[in-house]
Amino acid sequence: MGKGTLKQILLLTDGCSNQGEDPVAIAALAKEEGITVNVIGVVEDDRISDQGIEEIQAIAMSGGGISQIVYTQQLAKTVQMVTRKAMTQTIHGVVNRELTQILGKDQDIEDLPPEKRGQVMEVVDELGETMELELLILVDTSASMKNKLAMVQEALTDLSISLNSRQGSNKFALYSFPGKRKEVDKLLSWTPKIESLTGVFHKLASGGITPTGPALQEAIAMFPRKSKRSLLADEYQEESSM
Repeated sequence: MGKGTLKQILLLTDGCSNQGEDPVAIAALAKEEGITVNVIGVVEDDRISDQGIEEIQAIAMSGGGISQIVYTQQLAKTVQMVTRKAMTQTIHGVVNRELTQILGKDQDIEDLPPEKRGQVMEVVDELGETMELELLILVDTSASMKNKLAMVQEALTDLSISLNSRQGSNKFALYSFPGKRKEVDKLLSWTPKIESLTGVFHKLASGGITPTGPALQEAIAMFPRKSKRSLLADEYQEESSM
């Protein structure tokens, strides 16, 4: 059975976008493409504006993902938590859509009888470990991020250890913005080896503006295109035949 692919953008930033398209609108386009946008706002010494917080939350909400404001020293743990939580949230959404199609009426997980709900949650847990994951990490390297990039590298190293324990296949890519000559730079093409991320951080140079919208737009275009397919119908058909 083809179980589909979990597609995520993980945006690491510390402030407001200030050039190009509205990142909230671009995040909504990502969601339409089946790509979840998660945002981690990196804070140092309480320096983040209300406008920055609002934008971080709005991008994640529009992209169907999770947002979290975090101090640099807690970044590693937060990156793992947000990535895992977003995977589960995405699968929950798929399950609820499948329930509507399979049962022929508007019903979600919480409406099921306890026994059936337990069976569905087992499916959710299994998919979280076995589905393919495509994770594009988008790092804000504008001037204000300069002192935080070392912590970003540590966080992504820890994420690699966490995700390598999954049964499902993982693919990762790393982009930074602003780029040296354009709005986005590709630091690492799609690879199953997330540990490769740690070898490219010497390429990160901070400075310049924050074109978050154009960076998200570029990130969306980098995802492999696959035909959409039902993720869970086969499981429900198997259960209903028992």
